[in-house]
Amino acid sequence: MKKNAFISILSFLFMSLFVWNCSIKETKWKGQAPIQRVNTETRPVQYQLKKTFNLGAGIFCSNNFEGARLNGAVLTHDTLLTVLVTPENTPINSSPWYAFKIWSETPKNVRLKITYNEGVSHRYYPKVSNNGKNWKKIDSTLYFLDSVSLAKEESPKFCEMNLSLSSDTLWIAAQELITSKQINSWAMKLAEKPFVSMFEIGKSFEGRPINAMQIGNRENKKLIMVLSRQHPPEVTGWLAMKWFVETLCSETKVAEEFRNEYTTFVVPLANPDGVDNGNWRHGSGGIDLNRDWESFNQPETQAIRDFMKTTVSKGGTFYFGVDFHSTFEDIYYTVPPEQKGNMPGLVPDLITAVGDEIPGYEPNIRPSDINEPKINSTKYFFYEFGAEAVTYEIGDDTPRELIQKKGKTTALNLIRLMLKE
Repeated sequence: MKKNAFISILSFLFMSLFVWNCSIKETKWKGQAPIQRVNTETRPVQYQLKKTFNLGAGIFCSNNFEGARLNGAVLTHDTLLTVLVTPENTPINSSPWYAFKIWSETPKNVRLKITYNEGVSHRYYPKVSNNGKNWKKIDSTLYFLDSVSLAKEESPKFCEMNLSLSSDTLWIAAQELITSKQINSWAMKLAEKPFVSMFEIGKSFEGRPINAMQIGNRENKKLIMVLSRQHPPEVTGWLAMKWFVETLCSETKVAEEFRNEYTTFVVPLANPDGVDNGNWRHGSGGIDLNRDWESFNQPETQAIRDFMKTTVSKGGTFYFGVDFHSTFEDIYYTVPPEQKGNMPGLVPDLITAVGDEIPGYEPNIRPSDINEPKINSTKYFFYEFGAEAVTYEIGDDTPRELIQKKGKTTALNLIRLMLKE
Protein backbone atom coordinates (compact mmCIF):
# COMPACT_ATOMS: atom_id res chain seq x y z
CA MET A 1 0.00 0.00 0.00
CA LYS A 2 1.33 3.44 -0.91
CA LYS A 3 2.24 5.72 1.98
CA ASN A 4 -0.24 8.47 1.02
CA ALA A 5 -3.11 6.01 0.73
CA PHE A 6 -2.25 4.52 4.12
CA ILE A 7 -2.20 7.98 5.71
CA SER A 8 -5.55 8.80 4.10
CA ILE A 9 -7.14 5.68 5.57
CA LEU A 10 -5.76 6.46 9.03
CA SER A 11 -7.04 10.03 8.77
CA PHE A 12 -10.50 8.80 7.76
CA LEU A 13 -10.70 6.38 10.68
CA PHE A 14 -9.51 9.03 13.12
CA MET A 15 -12.06 11.56 11.90
CA SER A 16 -14.82 8.93 12.03
CA LEU A 17 -13.98 8.16 15.63
CA PHE A 18 -13.78 11.87 16.44
CA VAL A 19 -17.19 12.56 14.90
CA TRP A 20 -18.67 9.50 16.65
CA ASN A 21 -17.42 10.73 20.03
CA CYS A 22 -18.41 14.35 19.45
CA SER A 23 -21.90 13.43 18.35
CA ILE A 24 -22.39 11.88 21.77
CA LYS A 25 -21.20 14.98 23.64
CA GLU A 26 -22.93 17.72 21.64
CA THR A 27 -26.18 17.33 23.52
CA LYS A 28 -26.89 16.21 27.05
CA TRP A 29 -27.42 12.47 27.20
CA LYS A 30 -31.11 11.68 27.58
CA GLY A 31 -30.58 8.43 29.45
CA GLN A 32 -31.89 4.96 28.81
CA ALA A 33 -35.27 4.24 27.28
CA PRO A 34 -38.21 4.21 29.74
CA ILE A 35 -38.34 0.97 31.69
CA GLN A 36 -40.90 -1.63 30.70
CA ARG A 37 -42.73 -4.24 32.72
CA VAL A 38 -41.31 -7.74 32.10
CA ASN A 39 -41.98 -11.23 33.38
CA THR A 40 -39.69 -11.77 36.38
CA GLU A 41 -40.46 -15.43 36.95
CA THR A 42 -37.31 -17.52 37.19
CA ARG A 43 -35.67 -18.49 33.90
CA PRO A 44 -32.72 -20.82 33.21
CA VAL A 45 -29.21 -19.40 33.00
CA GLN A 46 -26.13 -20.76 31.24
CA TYR A 47 -23.23 -21.26 33.61
CA GLN A 48 -19.66 -20.92 32.39
CA LEU A 49 -17.41 -23.94 32.20
CA LYS A 50 -14.76 -22.89 34.69
CA LYS A 51 -11.35 -24.00 33.44
CA THR A 52 -7.88 -23.07 32.31
CA PHE A 53 -7.79 -22.88 28.52
CA ASN A 54 -4.57 -24.25 27.01
CA LEU A 55 -4.37 -22.28 23.77
CA GLY A 56 -1.13 -23.77 22.52
CA ALA A 57 2.25 -22.11 21.98
CA GLY A 58 2.58 -22.00 25.77
CA ILE A 59 -0.31 -19.53 26.21
CA PHE A 60 -3.08 -20.00 28.78
CA CYS A 61 -6.33 -18.24 29.79
CA SER A 62 -8.45 -18.87 32.87
CA ASN A 63 -11.92 -17.98 34.13
CA ASN A 64 -11.56 -20.03 37.29
CA PHE A 65 -12.17 -17.26 39.83
CA GLU A 66 -15.10 -15.29 41.25
CA GLY A 67 -16.35 -12.55 38.95
CA ALA A 68 -14.86 -14.11 35.81
CA ARG A 69 -16.58 -14.14 32.42
CA LEU A 70 -14.90 -16.01 29.58
CA ASN A 71 -16.85 -18.50 27.48
CA GLY A 72 -14.30 -19.51 24.89
CA ALA A 73 -10.75 -18.83 23.73
CA VAL A 74 -8.72 -19.85 20.70
CA LEU A 75 -5.27 -19.15 19.27
CA THR A 76 -6.04 -18.41 15.62
CA HIS A 77 -2.35 -18.13 14.75
CA ASP A 78 0.85 -17.66 16.71
CA THR A 79 0.14 -14.10 17.85
CA LEU A 80 -3.65 -13.63 17.55
CA LEU A 81 -5.91 -14.72 20.41
CA THR A 82 -9.67 -14.52 20.13
CA VAL A 83 -11.94 -14.81 23.17
CA LEU A 84 -15.72 -15.11 23.21
CA VAL A 85 -17.92 -13.60 25.90
CA THR A 86 -21.61 -14.54 26.09
CA PRO A 87 -24.36 -13.65 28.62
CA GLU A 88 -26.04 -15.76 31.26
CA ASN A 89 -29.25 -15.85 29.19
CA THR A 90 -31.28 -13.76 26.74
CA PRO A 91 -32.95 -11.38 26.17
CA ILE A 92 -30.63 -9.15 28.16
CA ASN A 93 -29.38 -5.58 28.40
CA SER A 94 -26.22 -5.21 26.32
CA SER A 95 -23.69 -4.83 29.13
CA PRO A 96 -21.10 -7.43 28.14
CA TRP A 97 -18.94 -8.00 31.19
CA TYR A 98 -15.65 -9.82 30.74
CA ALA A 99 -12.92 -10.84 33.18
CA PHE A 100 -10.17 -13.41 32.76
CA LYS A 101 -6.50 -14.16 33.43
CA ILE A 102 -3.88 -14.74 30.75
CA TRP A 103 -0.19 -15.74 30.78
CA SER A 104 2.53 -17.36 28.69
CA GLU A 105 5.27 -19.82 29.57
CA THR A 106 7.77 -17.64 27.69
CA PRO A 107 7.68 -13.90 26.94
CA LYS A 108 5.45 -13.24 23.95
CA ASN A 109 3.78 -10.28 22.23
CA VAL A 110 0.24 -11.07 21.12
CA ARG A 111 -2.90 -9.41 19.78
CA LEU A 112 -6.05 -10.18 21.81
CA LYS A 113 -9.54 -9.79 20.33
CA ILE A 114 -12.64 -9.78 22.57
CA THR A 115 -15.79 -10.83 20.71
CA TYR A 116 -19.44 -11.25 21.69
CA ASN A 117 -22.54 -13.01 20.43
CA GLU A 118 -24.41 -11.49 17.49
CA GLY A 119 -26.19 -8.20 18.11
CA VAL A 120 -24.02 -7.19 21.09
CA SER A 121 -21.82 -4.07 21.16
CA HIS A 122 -18.59 -3.61 23.06
CA ARG A 123 -19.10 -1.35 26.10
CA TYR A 124 -16.33 -1.38 28.71
CA TYR A 125 -12.81 0.03 28.25
CA PRO A 126 -10.42 -2.74 29.42
CA LYS A 127 -8.71 -2.58 32.80
CA VAL A 128 -5.56 -4.59 33.55
CA SER A 129 -3.93 -5.77 36.75
CA ASN A 130 -0.91 -7.81 37.80
CA ASN A 131 -2.52 -9.06 41.01
CA GLY A 132 -6.32 -8.80 40.63
CA LYS A 133 -6.39 -5.97 43.19
CA ASN A 134 -4.76 -2.88 41.71
CA TRP A 135 -6.21 -1.89 38.35
CA LYS A 136 -5.52 0.64 35.62
CA LYS A 137 -6.88 1.32 32.14
CA ILE A 138 -4.94 -0.31 29.35
CA ASP A 139 -2.68 2.12 27.50
CA SER A 140 -4.74 3.75 24.76
CA THR A 141 -1.94 3.16 22.22
CA LEU A 142 -2.43 -0.58 22.71
CA TYR A 143 -6.22 -0.58 22.41
CA PHE A 144 -8.28 -0.66 19.20
CA LEU A 145 -12.02 -0.59 18.52
CA ASP A 146 -13.96 -2.09 15.63
CA SER A 147 -13.10 0.54 12.99
CA VAL A 148 -15.66 -0.72 10.45
CA SER A 149 -18.55 -0.09 12.83
CA LEU A 150 -17.14 3.28 13.89
CA ALA A 151 -16.87 4.36 10.26
CA LYS A 152 -20.58 3.59 9.93
CA GLU A 153 -21.24 5.64 13.10
CA GLU A 154 -22.31 2.44 14.86
CA SER A 155 -21.26 1.07 18.23
CA PRO A 156 -18.17 -1.15 18.02
CA LYS A 157 -18.84 -4.91 17.90
CA PHE A 158 -15.46 -5.96 19.30
CA CYS A 159 -12.17 -4.61 20.62
CA GLU A 160 -8.55 -5.61 20.25
CA MET A 161 -5.44 -4.95 22.30
CA ASN A 162 -1.71 -5.59 22.05
CA LEU A 163 -0.31 -7.43 25.07
CA SER A 164 3.12 -8.43 26.29
CA LEU A 165 2.68 -11.77 28.04
CA SER A 166 5.01 -13.55 30.44
CA SER A 167 4.77 -16.24 33.11
CA ASP A 168 3.36 -13.57 35.45
CA THR A 169 -0.43 -13.59 35.36
CA LEU A 170 -2.12 -10.65 33.65
CA TRP A 171 -5.72 -9.92 34.68
CA ILE A 172 -8.05 -8.28 32.15
CA ALA A 173 -11.55 -7.08 33.08
CA ALA A 174 -14.28 -4.68 32.05
CA GLN A 175 -14.00 -2.89 35.40
CA GLU A 176 -12.16 -3.43 38.67
CA LEU A 177 -13.01 -6.81 40.20
CA ILE A 178 -15.06 -6.11 43.33
CA THR A 179 -16.81 -9.34 44.28
CA SER A 180 -18.69 -10.48 47.38
CA LYS A 181 -15.43 -11.25 49.17
CA GLN A 182 -14.13 -7.69 48.82
CA ILE A 183 -17.51 -6.14 49.57
CA ASN A 184 -18.07 -8.21 52.71
CA SER A 185 -14.53 -7.40 53.91
CA TRP A 186 -15.22 -3.70 53.41
CA ALA A 187 -18.52 -3.94 55.32
CA MET A 188 -16.98 -5.93 58.19
CA LYS A 189 -14.20 -3.36 58.52
CA LEU A 190 -16.78 -0.57 58.84
CA ALA A 191 -18.72 -2.71 61.33
CA GLU A 192 -15.77 -2.42 63.72
CA LYS A 193 -17.07 1.07 64.46
CA PRO A 194 -19.40 1.13 67.50
CA PHE A 195 -22.28 2.70 65.56
CA VAL A 196 -22.16 0.23 62.62
CA SER A 197 -23.44 -3.34 62.56
CA MET A 198 -23.69 -5.96 59.83
CA PHE A 199 -26.30 -8.70 59.62
CA GLU A 200 -27.98 -11.05 57.16
CA ILE A 201 -31.49 -10.32 55.90
CA GLY A 202 -31.91 -13.25 53.51
CA LYS A 203 -30.34 -15.57 50.98
CA SER A 204 -29.76 -15.24 47.25
CA PHE A 205 -31.05 -17.72 44.66
CA GLU A 206 -27.87 -19.80 45.11
CA GLY A 207 -27.85 -19.39 48.89
CA ARG A 208 -25.33 -16.58 49.29
CA PRO A 209 -26.08 -14.19 52.16
CA ILE A 210 -27.85 -10.89 51.47
CA ASN A 211 -26.11 -8.71 54.03
CA ALA A 212 -27.24 -5.36 55.39
CA MET A 213 -25.44 -2.71 57.42
CA GLN A 214 -27.02 -0.50 60.05
CA ILE A 215 -25.41 2.88 60.67
CA GLY A 216 -26.57 5.00 63.59
CA ASN A 217 -28.63 4.85 66.75
CA ARG A 218 -30.64 1.63 66.95
CA GLU A 219 -33.55 3.48 68.54
CA ASN A 220 -33.99 5.96 65.69
CA LYS A 221 -37.31 5.87 63.84
CA LYS A 222 -36.13 8.12 61.00
CA LEU A 223 -34.64 5.85 58.36
CA ILE A 224 -32.66 5.85 55.11
CA MET A 225 -32.24 2.97 52.63
CA VAL A 226 -29.21 2.49 50.37
CA LEU A 227 -28.74 -0.21 47.69
CA SER A 228 -25.96 -1.15 45.29
CA ARG A 229 -24.97 -3.79 42.72
CA GLN A 230 -28.37 -5.03 41.62
CA HIS A 231 -26.61 -5.23 38.23
CA PRO A 232 -23.28 -7.10 38.48
CA PRO A 233 -20.98 -5.04 36.21
CA GLU A 234 -21.93 -1.68 37.73
CA VAL A 235 -18.74 -1.12 39.68
CA THR A 236 -18.65 2.68 39.35
CA GLY A 237 -22.00 2.91 41.11
CA TRP A 238 -20.65 0.74 43.90
CA LEU A 239 -17.64 3.02 44.30
CA ALA A 240 -19.92 6.06 44.64
CA MET A 241 -21.96 4.17 47.24
CA LYS A 242 -18.76 3.23 49.10
CA TRP A 243 -17.61 6.83 49.47
CA PHE A 244 -21.16 7.97 50.29
CA VAL A 245 -21.45 5.44 53.12
CA GLU A 246 -17.94 6.05 54.44
CA THR A 247 -18.77 9.75 54.72
CA LEU A 248 -21.88 8.94 56.76
CA CYS A 249 -19.60 6.85 59.00
CA SER A 250 -16.95 9.54 59.45
CA GLU A 251 -15.94 10.81 62.87
CA THR A 252 -16.98 14.41 62.19
CA LYS A 253 -19.36 16.26 64.49
CA VAL A 254 -22.02 16.72 61.80
CA ALA A 255 -21.92 13.03 60.82
CA GLU A 256 -22.28 12.04 64.47
CA GLU A 257 -25.25 14.40 64.84
CA PHE A 258 -26.82 12.85 61.74
CA ARG A 259 -26.36 9.30 63.06
CA ASN A 260 -28.02 10.29 66.32
CA GLU A 261 -31.13 11.40 64.45
CA TYR A 262 -31.25 9.07 61.41
CA THR A 263 -30.43 5.41 60.97
CA THR A 264 -29.11 4.34 57.57
CA PHE A 265 -29.54 0.80 56.26
CA VAL A 266 -27.23 -0.31 53.45
CA VAL A 267 -27.42 -3.38 51.22
CA PRO A 268 -24.04 -3.00 49.48
CA LEU A 269 -24.43 -6.14 47.34
CA ALA A 270 -28.00 -6.88 46.31
CA ASN A 271 -27.03 -9.46 43.68
CA PRO A 272 -24.15 -11.58 45.02
CA ASP A 273 -24.84 -14.47 42.63
CA GLY A 274 -24.64 -12.23 39.57
CA VAL A 275 -21.46 -10.54 40.77
CA ASP A 276 -19.59 -13.70 41.71
CA ASN A 277 -20.72 -15.56 38.57
CA GLY A 278 -19.60 -12.71 36.30
CA ASN A 279 -23.10 -12.10 34.92
CA TRP A 280 -23.87 -9.28 32.53
CA ARG A 281 -27.10 -8.17 34.17
CA HIS A 282 -29.18 -10.85 35.91
CA GLY A 283 -29.21 -12.86 39.09
CA SER A 284 -29.11 -16.65 39.10
CA GLY A 285 -32.89 -16.62 38.73
CA GLY A 286 -32.23 -15.38 35.20
CA ILE A 287 -33.96 -11.99 35.49
CA ASP A 288 -33.11 -8.32 36.08
CA LEU A 289 -33.62 -7.78 39.81
CA ASN A 290 -34.38 -4.10 39.24
CA ARG A 291 -37.54 -5.07 37.35
CA ASP A 292 -38.82 -7.29 40.18
CA TRP A 293 -39.99 -4.65 42.67
CA GLU A 294 -43.65 -5.22 41.85
CA SER A 295 -43.96 -8.99 41.48
CA PHE A 296 -41.16 -9.96 43.91
CA ASN A 297 -40.48 -13.31 42.28
CA GLN A 298 -36.80 -13.39 43.27
CA PRO A 299 -35.40 -14.10 46.76
CA GLU A 300 -33.09 -11.08 46.67
CA THR A 301 -35.87 -8.53 46.22
CA GLN A 302 -38.09 -10.46 48.62
CA ALA A 303 -35.42 -10.22 51.33
CA ILE A 304 -35.05 -6.45 51.01
CA ARG A 305 -38.82 -5.91 50.81
CA ASP A 306 -39.46 -8.02 53.91
CA PHE A 307 -36.72 -6.27 55.85
CA MET A 308 -38.08 -2.82 55.02
CA LYS A 309 -41.65 -3.79 55.83
CA THR A 310 -40.64 -5.34 59.15
CA THR A 311 -38.66 -2.23 60.04
CA VAL A 312 -41.62 0.04 59.27
CA SER A 313 -43.98 -2.23 61.23
CA LYS A 314 -41.87 -1.45 64.31
CA GLY A 315 -42.56 2.25 63.96
CA GLY A 316 -39.87 3.38 61.54
CA THR A 317 -40.33 5.82 58.65
CA PHE A 318 -38.13 5.89 55.55
CA TYR A 319 -37.36 9.47 54.51
CA PHE A 320 -34.82 8.82 51.77
CA GLY A 321 -33.84 5.94 49.50
CA VAL A 322 -31.04 5.74 46.95
CA ASP A 323 -30.02 2.95 44.59
CA PHE A 324 -26.52 3.29 43.09
CA HIS A 325 -26.02 2.09 39.51
CA SER A 326 -23.74 2.59 36.50
CA THR A 327 -24.57 3.51 32.93
CA PHE A 328 -22.92 5.19 29.95
CA GLU A 329 -22.83 8.68 31.52
CA ASP A 330 -23.67 10.21 34.90
CA ILE A 331 -27.41 10.76 35.33
CA TYR A 332 -30.04 10.90 38.06
CA TYR A 333 -33.39 9.14 37.57
CA THR A 334 -35.94 10.71 39.89
CA VAL A 335 -39.63 10.26 40.67
CA PRO A 336 -42.04 12.74 39.06
CA PRO A 337 -41.40 16.18 40.65
CA GLU A 338 -45.10 16.77 41.33
CA GLN A 339 -45.18 13.70 43.59
CA LYS A 340 -44.56 14.45 47.28
CA GLY A 341 -43.14 12.02 49.81
CA ASN A 342 -42.09 12.24 53.45
CA MET A 343 -39.63 15.09 52.88
CA PRO A 344 -40.73 17.04 49.76
CA GLY A 345 -37.99 18.74 47.76
CA LEU A 346 -35.15 16.74 49.28
CA VAL A 347 -33.93 15.06 46.07
CA PRO A 348 -33.92 18.14 43.79
CA ASP A 349 -32.31 20.23 46.54
CA LEU A 350 -29.68 17.54 47.06
CA ILE A 351 -28.81 17.25 43.37
CA THR A 352 -28.60 21.05 43.04
CA ALA A 353 -26.32 21.31 46.07
CA VAL A 354 -23.97 18.65 44.71
CA GLY A 355 -23.80 20.43 41.36
CA ASP A 356 -23.05 23.75 43.03
CA GLU A 357 -20.09 22.31 44.95
CA ILE A 358 -18.29 20.50 42.13
CA PRO A 359 -16.64 22.90 39.65
CA GLY A 360 -17.57 22.18 36.06
CA TYR A 361 -20.13 19.54 36.96
CA GLU A 362 -23.69 20.01 35.69
CA PRO A 363 -26.09 17.34 36.99
CA ASN A 364 -28.08 15.46 34.36
CA ILE A 365 -31.57 14.73 35.71
CA ARG A 366 -34.35 12.70 34.16
CA PRO A 367 -37.61 12.50 36.10
CA SER A 368 -39.77 9.49 35.34
CA ASP A 369 -43.29 9.76 34.04
CA ILE A 370 -46.02 9.26 36.62
CA ASN A 371 -47.48 6.50 34.43
CA GLU A 372 -44.26 4.47 34.18
CA PRO A 373 -44.47 1.01 35.78
CA LYS A 374 -43.60 0.93 39.49
CA ILE A 375 -41.20 -1.96 39.02
CA ASN A 376 -37.75 -0.74 40.13
CA SER A 377 -36.31 -0.12 43.56
CA THR A 378 -36.62 3.66 43.75
CA LYS A 379 -40.25 3.56 42.64
CA TYR A 380 -40.86 0.98 45.36
CA PHE A 381 -39.13 3.10 48.01
CA PHE A 382 -41.26 6.10 47.09
CA TYR A 383 -44.69 4.63 46.37
CA GLU A 384 -44.61 2.00 49.12
CA PHE A 385 -42.92 3.96 51.93
CA GLY A 386 -43.00 7.64 50.91
CA ALA A 387 -39.19 7.82 50.90
CA GLU A 388 -37.80 10.54 48.64
CA ALA A 389 -35.95 8.37 46.15
CA VAL A 390 -33.38 8.55 43.38
CA THR A 391 -31.53 6.13 41.11
CA TYR A 392 -27.97 7.45 41.24
CA GLU A 393 -26.17 6.47 38.03
CA ILE A 394 -22.42 6.87 37.53
CA GLY A 395 -20.84 6.73 34.07
CA ASP A 396 -18.75 3.71 33.12
CA ASP A 397 -15.73 5.93 32.50
CA THR A 398 -16.30 8.65 35.09
CA PRO A 399 -12.88 9.45 36.63
CA ARG A 400 -12.47 7.76 40.01
CA GLU A 401 -11.55 11.09 41.62
CA LEU A 402 -14.87 12.58 40.49
CA ILE A 403 -16.77 9.50 41.70
CA GLN A 404 -15.17 9.92 45.11
CA LYS A 405 -16.00 13.63 45.13
CA LYS A 406 -19.61 12.97 44.17
CA GLY A 407 -20.06 10.25 46.78
CA LYS A 408 -18.64 12.37 49.59
CA THR A 409 -20.36 15.59 48.51
CA THR A 410 -23.72 13.85 48.19
CA ALA A 411 -23.46 12.44 51.71
CA LEU A 412 -22.41 15.78 53.24
CA ASN A 413 -25.23 17.67 51.57
CA LEU A 414 -27.76 15.00 52.49
CA ILE A 415 -26.70 15.38 56.11
CA ARG A 416 -27.05 19.15 55.94
CA LEU A 417 -30.44 19.09 54.25
CA MET A 418 -31.97 16.38 56.42
CA LEU A 419 -30.76 17.90 59.68
CA LYS A 420 -32.16 21.27 58.62
CA GLU A 421 -35.56 19.66 58.21
